[in-house]
Amino acid sequence: MTFLDRTRAASSGAALTPRSGQVKRSRRLAVRAYRTQQREFLVEGPQAVRVALALPSETQPCLELYAGRSATDRHDDLRGAAHEAGVSWTVVDDDVLAVLSDTVNPQGVIARCRFVDVGIDELLTPAPALLAVCADVRDPGNAGTVIRCADAAGADGVVLTGNSVDPYNPKAVRASAGSIFHLKLTIAPDVSAVVAAARAGGLRVLAADAHADVDLDEADESGLLDTPTAWLFGNEAWGLPADVRRLADRVVNVPIHGRAESLNLATAAALCLYASARSQRRVARDRSATHG
Repeated sequence: MTFLDRTRAASSGAALTPRSGQVKRSRRLAVRAYRTQQREFLVEGPQAVRVALALPSETQPCLELYAGRSATDRHDDLRGAAHEAGVSWTVVDDDVLAVLSDTVNPQGVIARCRFVDVGIDELLTPAPALLAVCADVRDPGNAGTVIRCADAAGADGVVLTGNSVDPYNPKAVRASAGSIFHLKLTIAPDVSAVVAAARAGGLRVLAADAHADVDLDEADESGLLDTPTAWLFGNEAWGLPADVRRLADRVVNVPIHGRAESLNLATAAALCLYASARSQRRVARDRSATHG
């Protein structure tokens, strides 16, 4: 019997429907309060599920998988990964996927996963070189994209602080494109406590804001970006309040060389994080050449 046959056989009992208790409980994870209570969330799409299943057994977040019949036929690699991870693969009809999905056109694979966030102490152990700290970021798409950008830049973690959106919001998870599983994620309400912990952990705290005393190009040229850094990013509409800006060691803006009025949050965050990553790599190369 092939693995596909075993998968179908395992799902050949009482078929799940949108009214099944199991489906209803999973659907309730669309509500933040229930997600927080259960410390579980839904992950949709083969790419994000693939990333989750690739995590080691001791940190494996997937609890169960729902998949449409066509997705079950297409994604033999995912079914194999689920089998290796000991995660059940339940074949369901499209009406169940429609109930569980947050999108108009479900992607065919949905996983119920454990929360992956860690406390601030774990975030700072071992000492990180680069962090993104989102203060009062309200848009889930922006939050997820910042997580993805931080992952791409090689950052060690992302902190959602203040009144920021829940990173487990389905739109945020989808925008992270699986990066929510790649780096450390911390949820901490007190911005000042996060900044204090980062500074105590040896990081320079830089705030990205239009009200700045230095721009990103100058910061790079002056060596301001050479050391371990926590970047503070503010709300999409009003940026960082004055009291939060004052928490930073320096305030940096992204220069606008053309006629655009401004950059959106995720783009500005990507530029700042990549500038720091580039500067830190340059320092590491120079140190290696000197001692080589």
